[in-house]
Amino acid sequence: MLILLPPSETKNDGGDGGTLELARLQFPTLTRTRRAVLRAVAELSKDREASIRALKLGPKQHAEVDRNRALRRAPTMPAIALYSGVLYDAFDAASLSPLEAARAHEVVAVHSALFGLVSAGDSIPAYRLSFDSRLPGMTLKRAWAAPVTAALDHTSGVIVDLRSEGYAALGPLPATKSSVYVRVLARDDTGRIRALNHFNKQAKGLFARALVTSGADFGDAAQLLDWARSEGYEVGMNGHELELVVPAVTGEPGSLMATLR
Repeated sequence: MLILLPPSETKNDGGDGGTLELARLQFPTLTRTRRAVLRAVAELSKDREASIRALKLGPKQHAEVDRNRALRRAPTMPAIALYSGVLYDAFDAASLSPLEAARAHEVVAVHSALFGLVSAGDSIPAYRLSFDSRLPGMTLKRAWAAPVTAALDHTSGVIVDLRSEGYAALGPLPATKSSVYVRVLARDDTGRIRALNHFNKQAKGLFARALVTSGADFGDAAQLLDWARSEGYEVGMNGHELELVVPAVTGEPGSLMATLR
């Protein structure tokens, strides 16, 4: 099984790892593309104003350019600890047991616009780059789509895709694999089902954590669906999409934790 997470624009600073070593990252078939994207980011970073425009940075985000300038000499940390925000807060990697953390490093991958697929345990530096960022002489979708899809095709078991649509386009799921794209929906008090907006990321983070902590593994989508139902999730299949239905909630985001199942 492979659980695919989207990255987050917000990232933690620091880290006790050494500097970036591309040769030590998982999914080594992506190394060539990683180098090319890193070169393009370095070229862009030479022009501060161009970087601000290309990365769509607001007035308080200009320091992100300095992050990109320091990529090769910045400290690193495991990807699952680097990213922050709603999804990663819900996943709460810091509270995993040692056994659960080791399993997360085996079955969880983050799809980065800069590095492509990285495992949860891969050490990478903080950076700023999104799926729709504009780089000189390069289109990220064109650079990543084919190599990421090929890398996914060489994984084993079912692929559980929790990426946003923008990142899914940077590496479509291979047609030859058993895979599901998870779409989160909400059921309100009247029974009406609709797309979930504010709590979408939190629901995905909680679902990914449950997959990791369960210790279960799945060879295909049918086994995943059976497990989810046995755990009390309201799920269904719509083509290749797994629809995860959660209660429509109001108030504090944390309230979803008690009502997801």
